[in-house]
Amino acid sequence: MHMFSAGSNHTISSQIAVLSGDLIDSKRLSHAELEEAFAALENAALEISFWQKHEGHDRTVATRFTRNRGDGWQIYLAKPTFALRAALYMRAALLAEGSTLRTRIAIAEGKGDLGRGSDLNSAGGPVFVASGGALDNMKPPVTMAHATGGALGACVRLADHISDDWTQAQARAVRGMLWPRKPTRSEVAESLAISRQAVEQSLNAAGFGALADAMAQIEIAAHDAS
Repeated sequence: MHMFSAGSNHTISSQIAVLSGDLIDSKRLSHAELEEAFAALENAALEISFWQKHEGHDRTVATRFTRNRGDGWQIYLAKPTFALRAALYMRAALLAEGSTLRTRIAIAEGKGDLGRGSDLNSAGGPVFVASGGALDNMKPPVTMAHATGGALGACVRLADHISDDWTQAQARAVRGMLWPRKPTRSEVAESLAISRQAVEQSLNAAGFGALADAMAQIEIAAHDAS
């Protein structure tokens, strides 16, 4: 499958989402653990790319995973309706790789300039400022936030509270269920080489049912408004 990515300055006229994050307690991580964490995040960002299709083309839209500020990272989504789903996916993918690996995430939606090349180092505009600012202003115990605030911000904060207690086993099960194509629990169990009952137990303990309902409502409302 081909990956779509602009190679020159590319100002987006439609809404996009930007996720800015950084690793929690990164100073306690060894160099190997730090590289493991970023490999997990980059792989998750690549997988999220396959959730998106470039209109008029059979191509996915690269999220342009970019590492910055030592322990920071950033991606963009051409489909902002997936912003909360993507944030939870990044969190789950990281925790699935290591029980002590966690990340803060700030979400913003708006317009911006993707800049040059395949990363976001030269990107700018209101949506990037909002996402970065929300991350900089985040205070404990919050580890996931939406720059807009309001009802959407409240939903993200509740998702943050629920996902903050995930175990590694729960994160692995949730990660499998977060794909927009809605895989079955049996498919996730097979991919993890565990029983369907074990998947069910992990999802129930992780509060996935409520999270799935919330994401569905957000995505349906966004689709109806477009």
